[in-house]
Amino acid sequence: MSGVQTLTVAAGEGGQRLDRWFRRQFPHVPQGRIEKMCRKGELRVDGGRVKPATRVEEGQSVRVPPLPDPDGPAPKPVAPQVSKADAEMIRAAVIWKDDHIIALNKPPGLPTQGGSKQTRHVDGLAEALKFGLDEKPRLVHRLDKDTSGVLLLARTRAVAQALTAAIRHRETRKIYWAVVAGVPRPYLGEIKYGLVKAPGGGKGQGEKMLCIHPREVERTPGAKRAVTLYATLFRVAERASWVAMEPITGRTHQLRAHMAEIGHPIVGDGKYGGSSQENLGDGWGAKLGGVISNKLHLHARMMRFEHPVTGKLVTITAPLPEHMAHTFETFGWTPDLAAEDPFEALG
Repeated sequence: MSGVQTLTVAAGEGGQRLDRWFRRQFPHVPQGRIEKMCRKGELRVDGGRVKPATRVEEGQSVRVPPLPDPDGPAPKPVAPQVSKADAEMIRAAVIWKDDHIIALNKPPGLPTQGGSKQTRHVDGLAEALKFGLDEKPRLVHRLDKDTSGVLLLARTRAVAQALTAAIRHRETRKIYWAVVAGVPRPYLGEIKYGLVKAPGGGKGQGEKMLCIHPREVERTPGAKRAVTLYATLFRVAERASWVAMEPITGRTHQLRAHMAEIGHPIVGDGKYGGSSQENLGDGWGAKLGGVISNKLHLHARMMRFEHPVTGKLVTITAPLPEHMAHTFETFGWTPDLAAEDPFEALG
């Protein structure tokens, strides 16, 4: 049994959860023991009580209570095995890369992170994206499982911290493309419905969000404000439209819930606009039928950010997934018809 120790969070180790930092120092201590030490106030940061999810920062002092000695040498972490086919698939999804950041065009149907029923996901497949570095790249944001498009990974912890902060402080631009049922009017608008988790829902992909009037947000437990800009770019009669969207806030399922709430669900969205749901105004649900795919037609088309190392403005654009490209071809649309930033072009 060791005595009480005081450790300092070293340079490059800040910005991570306390329990993850702790396991790097003491890999023989189980998660349950870490949580118990936090509950009892035995594990402290700068003298204060903490939770396992508390973020530690460089230079902070961590009080570590007496710990049991490891039974033997600390086991070396075993990296998850990535099949050759999966490694080739995830590497083929890389659309931009430098020494600090990797950008993927995430395929639809591939979860960003694992869950109770998800064992194949971007976070696990990132083992195949080291490209000569010792550590796998880190996710800095997420996309829904069925949403395709630009997804950033940071190749160092410091860059991950910087990108995460930039996204949290809304210092990045994200433009999504979608095909929606009907024709949103006005053609250019702002959706301000708040969002709250529906009762009885699960987590991650199982969640469903409910829209509530902005005036009700403060009076609704768990509700958060949400703002989406949209621009109707092209349409096929009154049946469907190509819409660009910019999420000003980044809530769970925000774009999908907002478009369904205004009566124009995203094509293929069974959760928020199933085929049996009447589309207000023109009678169309989220399934257009015929040769149009039933897959979700939502794509993270463009992301723009200031590079945390070089300081240069970086713009990354992701080509459409196959099912959306087929829909565009069917409707006579081509990606070059739209401005890179339609909200800037429309003023």
